[in-house]
Amino acid sequence: MKFTKMHGLGNDYVYVDTFTETVANPRALAVAMSRPHHGVGADGLVLIGPSAEADFAMRMFNADGSEGEMCGNAARCIGKYVYERGLTRKTRLTLATRGGTKALELQVRGGRVERVTVDMGEPTLAPAGIPVDLPGDVVQDHPLVVMGRTWAITCVGMGNPHAVIFVDDPQSIDVHGIGARIESDPLFPNRTNVEFVRVVRRDLLEMRVWERGSGETLACGTGAAASLVAAVMHGAADRRAVVRLAGGELLIDWDAHSNRVHQSGPAAFVFDGVWLEA
Repeated sequence: MKFTKMHGLGNDYVYVDTFTETVANPRALAVAMSRPHHGVGADGLVLIGPSAEADFAMRMFNADGSEGEMCGNAARCIGKYVYERGLTRKTRLTLATRGGTKALELQVRGGRVERVTVDMGEPTLAPAGIPVDLPGDVVQDHPLVVMGRTWAITCVGMGNPHAVIFVDDPQSIDVHGIGARIESDPLFPNRTNVEFVRVVRRDLLEMRVWERGSGETLACGTGAAASLVAAVMHGAADRRAVVRLAGGELLIDWDAHSNRVHQSGPAAFVFDGVWLEA
């Protein structure tokens, strides 16, 4: 089976073109290919395929085999893949995901996609839609005790669930210990992604992320979007800001008129390969 490894700011996935390849058990394949040393080594597996309602469809599986709803970095990589591999000549595309259909705009120069802007849609703030098992219209600064400390969580849905926590210094946080506990807390029926965020300026956020099903990753596009939304909810940031992650920077824009969040950043090929195991 042929595959391509790509990354968006270090958030790396194995991509398989299901127009030409067949994947019988994507959950098991995601686990096998994501393993460092024994597999390719990645944050998960992404399948690119046809869609009845959009130009292309995406299915993404985390490193533990669980299927996610949406991945902003993967969406940008798919935009680059389908254009540069000749599957389309469009620079405005639609992409069907489990988190809804997303619109992609490709910035092309010399036949290469330099940046991709993804319309992430409207954020979900109602607890039932995220989902998080709490009452009320929004979850803002809800106290959650983890590892002997109370964390104030703000929950945002970006096609997938996020718990955003504002901290003084994300680099000092035990992301692995705390993130894993919050991910699987009973409050979250579908588990959750966890973001630890510092507001540097109103137009600049710094973030570390614990991704549901994959652990700490170098970047998370939906997490960056959720963090900006949460910061605006707190009155701490402008609606257009740069989010700085371990792997690089994303530009996030939460439009006041349409209520839609746009994410812009690069995508990159790493290598092509052939997977020999059945």
